[in-house]
Amino acid sequence: MSLSTSDLSVGYQRDVAVLHGLNLDFSRGQVTAILGANGCGKSTLFMTLLGILKPQSGEVRWQGRPIGYGKKELRALRQRVSMVFQDPDQQIFYTDVESDIAFALRNLGMSEAVIASRIEQALALVDGTALKTMPVQYLSHGQKKRVAIAGALVLEADMLLLDEPTAGLDPAGRSQMMALIRRISESGRRVVVSSHDIDFIYEVCDYLYVLSKGHLLAEGTRREVFLQPDMLTRAGLVQPWLVRLHQELGYPLYESEQAFFDSARHAHGKQHKEAV
Repeated sequence: MSLSTSDLSVGYQRDVAVLHGLNLDFSRGQVTAILGANGCGKSTLFMTLLGILKPQSGEVRWQGRPIGYGKKELRALRQRVSMVFQDPDQQIFYTDVESDIAFALRNLGMSEAVIASRIEQALALVDGTALKTMPVQYLSHGQKKRVAIAGALVLEADMLLLDEPTAGLDPAGRSQMMALIRRISESGRRVVVSSHDIDFIYEVCDYLYVLSKGHLLAEGTRREVFLQPDMLTRAGLVQPWLVRLHQELGYPLYESEQAFFDSARHAHGKQHKEAV
């Protein structure tokens, strides 16, 4: 599974670029982040990766070859690389969950037995089995997001592009999304997440690209990127709170909130025993 860009520049007008000479390789991490402030070009990049937009120069490469823009080539690409939009209402069209998830498979002419099996697997992966027969109008925003992801997973794509997956979610929905992305990556698929939710990115992604006004400002692992406060400021971003605890107060650099609180509880329990 290899998706990459080579000297990619993209714009909506002939002489005005939104993305500038990007060289990105999404095989460097299991869950890769495209990080930046609003307007940095994240959504434009995703649409270009799917062939919705064509580059002004450079190219998108899938499995080492430049993607084609004919109907047949794009259809084949989008079976292997699926995208879930920020607003799930943009890609949910049927009135019930099962029919919506089955839509793409029926278009491909798959048997009803295969379709039923794939729907069960996709819904199980997003913890949405109970949603199968529900009318879409009764779903919460977070449930719709999970259904939209199931609709992408049902194609058994190798790579999933998630545009602002935490947008509009409450804290419980955000935690569910975090767990969902981990399950998807553990299933062997690669995930690319576009977001400016710094703390979410810190916990779920293992390789990051930071964009600023369409330019690549930095790349690397979480530690390599988030230990650069000046660069993050230039990108209109801030450090995750766990990284700030480390740099400003001298705490260990914890990998997750859970690790931090587990350590804090352990230290508190130890102090309590010593006091007794």
